[in-house]
Amino acid sequence: MPKADGAKRASAYGEQAGALAKGLAECGIDAIALNYVDNSGITRVKAVPPARLEAAATRGVGMSPVFDVLLVDDSITATEAATAPVGDLRLHPDLARLVNLAAQPGWAWAPVDRRARSGEPHPLCHRNFASRMVARAAERNLSAAMAFEIEWVVSSGAGDDFTPVTLGPAYGMTRLVDCADYLREVVRAFEAEGLGVEQVHPEYAASQFEISVKHNDPVGAADDSVLGRETVRAVGLTHGWRTSFAPSVVAGQVGNGGHVHVSLRRGDCNLFAGGDGPYGVTAEAEAFMAGVLRELPALLALGAPSVGSYLRLVPQHWAGAYQAWGLENREAALRLVTGTAGHEPGSANLEVKCFDLSASPYLVVGGVLAAGLAGLEDKLQLPPEVTVDPATLTKRQLSVAGARRLPASLD
Repeated sequence: MPKADGAKRASAYGEQAGALAKGLAECGIDAIALNYVDNSGITRVKAVPPARLEAAATRGVGMSPVFDVLLVDDSITATEAATAPVGDLRLHPDLARLVNLAAQPGWAWAPVDRRARSGEPHPLCHRNFASRMVARAAERNLSAAMAFEIEWVVSSGAGDDFTPVTLGPAYGMTRLVDCADYLREVVRAFEAEGLGVEQVHPEYAASQFEISVKHNDPVGAADDSVLGRETVRAVGLTHGWRTSFAPSVVAGQVGNGGHVHVSLRRGDCNLFAGGDGPYGVTAEAEAFMAGVLRELPALLALGAPSVGSYLRLVPQHWAGAYQAWGLENREAALRLVTGTAGHEPGSANLEVKCFDLSASPYLVVGGVLAAGLAGLEDKLQLPPEVTVDPATLTKRQLSVAGARRLPASLD
C-alpha cells in the first residue's frame, strides 16, 4: 500500500476512534479493556480511558513481548522465537468489536491485534494467525462459520475450595430454578453485548452450566469466546461466586469443555449439506473433516494445552477422547451434526469435542482451518465411521475403523 494511502486510512481510523470515544464518554464509560490471549491461554489486558482511544487506534498501546514466554503461573521461560524483556509491541484495538460491557458498569471492551512499532503484524499474534488462515481459505473461495460452546462451574467457597452453588440432577430444572436470576443475568448481558444466545442450560457436573452463542466468522468466534467468558465471570462476581472454566475442577469428575463448531461455505452454500458424501457432506467438506481428523493429536497441543486438559479428556465422559468421527457420536472427537431433517443447509456442521477453554481460541480456529485446508490440498477422504462408543471396541476393531485413543497426557 502506498504511504499516502496508508496515512489516509490511518487518519480515517483515528477519526472513527475519536467519534467512538466521544460516544463512550457520553454513555458513562470510564475505561476500555484491551484484550489478547497469550500462549498460556491467559487473557491479558491493558486499559485506556476513552480520551486515549484515538491514540490507541492509530499508534497502539505499548506491551512487552515477554508475554509470549510467560507460563500460566506467570513464570518466565525463554525461546529463540521471542525477545523476552527486550523490545516493545503495540496493541491495536479492533474498533469494529468495541462494545460496552453489560456486567461491568463504566467499562468497554475491544480485542487487539499485536503489531511491531513499524505497524507490521507481530509474528506471534494469535489473532493475526487466525486472520491469515481465514485469508488462506478465501484463496479457495471458501469461508468458515464457527462457534465455541462455553462451559463453566460456579462456586460459593472461599479461595480454591469448590462449593457448588446448586446440586440436583444433570440438566435438571431444579438447578435452573436455584440459579434462575443468575442465568437470566448472564443471558441478558450476552444479548446486550451482541452475543446472540442459542441456548443455555445446566450441564452434567455439579454447579456446571453451558451457553452456546450464534456462529460468527472464525476470528469473530474467538473474540466471542473471550468476551463471553469474561462476561460470565463478571456476572458471577455480582453474586459473590467464583467462576472456573478449568478443564478439570474436581479430578475424576466431568470437566469443562470448549467444543468448537465449524461449517465450511462457498458463498451462501453450506458444504456440509447437499453433497454426495456421508450424510450429505460434499467432497470438499469431507476432505476438510479428514484433514482435521488426521491432525487431531497435534491439534491437542493448541486445543488442550494444559496438564488438566487430560484429566478431562478421558473415555466415556463425552469429551471426545478417540481420534474418530461419527454422526451425532458424542464419544468421537469429531461429531458430525446434520441438524433437523429439512434444515440441513442452515445447521449442518462439524463439532470438535476434544478441546477445552484453557486454549487460546485464536490458535484453535486458526489450527482447525489450517488442518482442514491441508486436507483439501491432499484430497483426503474420511476413514470408516465409528457408530458406537469407541471405548467399547477392541484394538483390532479400532484399527479397522482407522481410530485410536488420543494422547492421554500433555507429555
